[in-house]
Amino acid sequence: MLLLIPLLPLVGFLLNASFGRRVSKPAAGAIACGAMIASFLVSLVSVFRLIALPADARAIAQQVFTWISSGDLAVAFTLRLDPLSAVMILVVTGIGSLIHIYSTAYMHEERDAEYARYFSYLNLFAAFMLVLVLGSNFLVLFVGWEGVGLCSYLLIGFWYEKKSASDAGKKAFIVNRIGDFGFILGVLLAFVHFGTLDFQEIARSSAALGPEAAFGTMSLITLLLFVGATGKSAQIPLYVWLPDAMEGPTPVSALIHAATMVTAGVYMIGRNAVLFSHAPQTLTIIAVVGVATALLAGTIGLVQNDIKRVLAYSTVSQLGYMFLAMGVGAYAAGIFHLYTHAFFKALLFLGSGAVIHALAGEQDLRRMGGLKKDLPITYWTFLIGALAISGVPLLSGFFSKDEILYRTYASGHTLLWIVGLLTSLLTAIYMFRIVFLAFHGHRAEPFADAQDRHARPPQSGSHEAAHAAHLHDAPPAMAIALVVLAVGSVAAGYVGLPQALGGSNRFEKFLEPSFTAADVRSTPDVPDDGAATEGLELGLMAVSTLVAVGGIGLAFFFFLANPRASDRVASQFPGLHRVLMHKYYVDEIYDAAIVQPIRIVSEDGLWKGLDVRVIDGAVNDVAGTVGGASALLRRLQTGSVRAYAASLFLGVVLILGYYLWR
Repeated sequence: MLLLIPLLPLVGFLLNASFGRRVSKPAAGAIACGAMIASFLVSLVSVFRLIALPADARAIAQQVFTWISSGDLAVAFTLRLDPLSAVMILVVTGIGSLIHIYSTAYMHEERDAEYARYFSYLNLFAAFMLVLVLGSNFLVLFVGWEGVGLCSYLLIGFWYEKKSASDAGKKAFIVNRIGDFGFILGVLLAFVHFGTLDFQEIARSSAALGPEAAFGTMSLITLLLFVGATGKSAQIPLYVWLPDAMEGPTPVSALIHAATMVTAGVYMIGRNAVLFSHAPQTLTIIAVVGVATALLAGTIGLVQNDIKRVLAYSTVSQLGYMFLAMGVGAYAAGIFHLYTHAFFKALLFLGSGAVIHALAGEQDLRRMGGLKKDLPITYWTFLIGALAISGVPLLSGFFSKDEILYRTYASGHTLLWIVGLLTSLLTAIYMFRIVFLAFHGHRAEPFADAQDRHARPPQSGSHEAAHAAHLHDAPPAMAIALVVLAVGSVAAGYVGLPQALGGSNRFEKFLEPSFTAADVRSTPDVPDDGAATEGLELGLMAVSTLVAVGGIGLAFFFFLANPRASDRVASQFPGLHRVLMHKYYVDEIYDAAIVQPIRIVSEDGLWKGLDVRVIDGAVNDVAGTVGGASALLRRLQTGSVRAYAASLFLGVVLILGYYLWR
C-alpha cells in the first residue's frame, strides 16, 4: 500500500497532463482532488496499521525494485513508513487535499488548458514530496528532493507570461541548486564514510562511533547536508527565493509553505537525527542559523505591505524556530511545530487568498480595511490562524512553539531562548498588523480599479472585472478548506499536550523510535526533578503568553487605536525603516557581489572577449583569409581566350627573358 500513496497523485498528474485539454474544468479538478483524497485515505489506513504494531517495531517497508547494483553500491527503491514519515504523509496528503479543493474555486476563471496544467503540477508536487518523506535511503529521498524543486519552479512561474513570475521561478530553481550542490557532496561523503546510503544503516553505524569531540567527518557530512536544507527550507543565506515565490497563485504559496518543499529540510534533519546528534558542532551552527533567520525574517515582516509577502517572511521565521529545535536536539519539538504550522500557515495563506479573491486581486494592506463585516468566514478563520501562530494559549501554535522555547531554555541555550522569545513578540505584532489593517478600521480607498495594478497576468482580467464591483466572502469550496484548517489550528496541538498541563506529550513518545538508535536520546538534557521541570515549563509558558498578548496589544495600539503612531515611529527612524523595507538589502548585495560579477565575466569576458573575439574571431579570420585568396585566384579564371593567350605570351616572354639574362 505504501507505493499507492505517491502513485495516486502521480496518476492524477499523468491524466491531467495528457488529457486535461480535452476535459472540462470540473473533471480536471475532480481528477486532481480525487487523487489526493485517495492518497490521504490510503495514508490513514497505512498509519493505523503502523500504530497497531508494537512501539519498538513500528516500521513498514516496501522494496519496489532494485535500482542500482554496482560494486559496493547497492540501492533499492524502497519506501519505509515509520512514525516520522507517518506524520509527514498525513500532513502532505491531508493539507494538500484541502488546498486542492480550495483551488477548484480560486482558479476557476483560468482557461481550461491552464486549469488542467495547474492541477497536474499540483498533483506532481504532492507525489514528489511523498516520495521524499517515504524514501528509505538518500537516493530515493533525493528523487523527491529534486522533484519538489522542479515543481516549485513550474508553479511559482505558473503565470509565465508575467516577467516577475518567470523570474521568481528561475530564482527559486537556481538558489535551490546552490544548496543541492552541498547536499549532494554530503550524500557522497556519507557513502564514502559509511559504505551505505540507507538511513537505518547510517544511524546504526554513527551511533556505534560515538559523538565527535572536534569537527570531523560526521560534522562535515552533516554540515553539507544542512547546506541543502538551508536552500529547501529557506534559511540564511539561501532564504531569498521564498518571498519572491509569492508570484505564484496563492494556493501554491499555501502548498509550498505548509505541506511541501520548505518542510523538506527540517524533515531531512529529523530523519538523520542520530547522525546529527553525533555532530554537536553542526547542531550549534543549525541552532544559531535557525534563530538568526527567525529574527531577521520577523523584523522584515513588520513593515511589508503585501499581505502574502508578510506571510512569506512569517514562514521563514517559523522555519527558523524548527531549525532552532533541531539544533538544540529537540527533534520531536521541531516536527511538532512543523505539524501544527502546516494547519495555521495553510489557513493564513488560503485566508489571504480569499481576501485577494474578494478584492479583485488587491494585495496591498494599505488599500484594505473594514473587511470583517463583508467577509465573516474569512475573518474568523484568519483570526484563529493569527492567534495560533502568535502562540496564544490553548491553540496549536502555543503548544508547539512553547515546547521549542522550553527545550531551548532547559538545554542551557539562554541567549537563543531570549532571541526566540523576541521573535515570538514580532510574530504577534506583524500577524495582528494584518488582521487590523485588512479587517478592521475603514477601507483606505476604493478597490474597483485594483485590477489595473494587480500582479496577476492578463488572462485573469475577466475574473477581476467580474468581482471588482462588490465584495464577496469565500465560495463554498474555499470556505470548507478554511473551516477545516481553522479547526485543525485549534485542536492539532492537543496530541502533544505537555505533562505540565496534565498531558503526556503523546506526540513526542510516538516519534521517539524515529530519532533513536543505541545510546542516542532525542531530546536535550532537562532537569530530573519532575516538580521542578513542570514548574519551569509552566513559568516559561506564562512568559510566552505575556509576550504573545503584549505583541497583540502593541499591534492594536499602532495599527488600530492610533494608526498614526506607526507612521511617527517610521519617520523617527527613517534609516531603520528603509533598511527593513528593502529587506536589509540582501538581494541588492547578492546582485552586486554575485550576480553582476558573474554577468560581467560571462558577458564581457567569456562572450564578447573569448567567444566573439577569440573563438569566433579565429574562425572568421580563417574564413576571411581563404575568401581573400579565393578572390585573387578567381581573377585568373576569367573564361576569356584573349586573357589566357596574353597570360601565356607573358609567361613565355618572362621565361625567355630570364634565361637570356642568365
